[in-house]
Amino acid sequence: MNKLWHLATLIDSLNETIGRAVAWLALLMVLTQFVVVLMRYVFGVGSVWAQESIVYMHGTMFMLAAGYTLLHNGHVRVDVIYRAASPAFKAWVDLLGTVFLLLPVCFLIFYVGLPYVESSWSSFEGSRETSGIQGVYLLKSVILVFVVLLALQGLSTIIHALRVLAGQEKPVEEAATIL
Repeated sequence: MNKLWHLATLIDSLNETIGRAVAWLALLMVLTQFVVVLMRYVFGVGSVWAQESIVYMHGTMFMLAAGYTLLHNGHVRVDVIYRAASPAFKAWVDLLGTVFLLLPVCFLIFYVGLPYVESSWSSFEGSRETSGIQGVYLLKSVILVFVVLLALQGLSTIIHALRVLAGQEKPVEEAATIL
């Protein structure tokens, strides 16, 4: 169980690092949008490439930060029961939800997404606009990275839930209130 804990810690660190890094895309998106608006409405100059870059940053940020969000319990959930539940109940919900919902969905997205991404790479798919970003295949590849990061964080969630159920780890909420 100790090796599993190290694996979970490694996965948590990976998603923490990636999440913090891609968070900077939010600032870059705002600045880019400001420049696009300024260029368009003040100087009368448009840039398809700059406009598309905002979409690229937005998609990349949200897809790569999904594992980080799961790590910090930031995903939307109906927690009418979960919020007031015991740590053991929460661990069971996390364990079963990850095994029977999250991981199958990740597998399905990867299974369906792989041919989609391969097709995009086979033609080095680019923007439909001549002056747009010619890297749509790179953006589509983020789908697969998203699924892998989310599935890895799901594995970490399973390990943490098992450790909580075995009494080897305190739940995150309890550990945070002690500090």
